[in-house]
Amino acid sequence: MGGVAYRVVLAVIGHLSRDVVEGGAPRIGGGPWHAARALRALQADAMLVAKCGAADEEAFRAELETTGVPFRLVVGERTTAFSFTYDDAGVRTMLVDGLGDPWRPEEWHGVEADWLQVAPLLRGDFAELPRGRVLLDGQGIVRVAEIGPLRLEAGPVPAGVEILKLADEEAAVLGPVDVPELVVTHGVRGATVNGQLVEADPVECDPTGAGDMFGAAYLVARAAGAEPVEAGRSAALVVAGLLR
Repeated sequence: MGGVAYRVVLAVIGHLSRDVVEGGAPRIGGGPWHAARALRALQADAMLVAKCGAADEEAFRAELETTGVPFRLVVGERTTAFSFTYDDAGVRTMLVDGLGDPWRPEEWHGVEADWLQVAPLLRGDFAELPRGRVLLDGQGIVRVAEIGPLRLEAGPVPAGVEILKLADEEAAVLGPVDVPELVVTHGVRGATVNGQLVEADPVECDPTGAGDMFGAAYLVARAAGAEPVEAGRSAALVVAGLLR
């Protein structure tokens, strides 16, 4: 799509990653990739703005085309890379194997959306956030950008964040925050939205990307007029259906 202006209800902006899960073959990951599953299922008026390194451009572009969701692929020098495993309780252990290039504002120029899901993978991915009604993934606040075992530490919540989405371990590190909407995801077990638990039927599966799918489905519901807790219930149902 180049730099052509594009208007949608919802845009997902973030890095793609090269993931190795449980010692398997490398595969595509990252917020835009996983969010696309929910966007496609909901037939949302949305687009992806994704970034990767040159070595992965061809393969990742082909993967994005399979989603059916319009996208812009920004190419830098390096792709963020992770390897991770899950224990019997679903707790994830992660290694950071590669650091992608930070986003520059001109790289999302021309994308206009009423709602924005900003999906950093590590701290520093976004020095500046896009303007609009932003759901920010808390990974970009607490995940330290360094090679080796993933390390979490508290950081400031950027100004202008309307919705903050955190995983359990990120919420524990960050502590109390002051944002209009706070979503804490519990993997395949649902989420807590503004302090209210939204339960989901547990699903025994690879939970990678569940939080990104939840964020996309949550924003689709909010854009349709749902209140936060109602949107959380809708998103939990969508994610459970996609993971079965």
